[in-house]
Amino acid sequence: MKVLSSLKSAKNRPGCQVVKRRGRVYVICKTNPRFKAVQGKKKKR
Repeated sequence: MKVLSSLKSAKNRPGCQVVKRRGRVYVICKTNPRFKAVQGKKKKR
């Protein structure tokens, strides 16, 4: 899984969807499971 500053290119890939979980933005690709990306850090309290 890659940590990217910008997910613009990741969103445009075929079969990929953007998901928000626990304050992070994930890109999950069903057609190519190797291609995963994360953006954002978890906030410290």
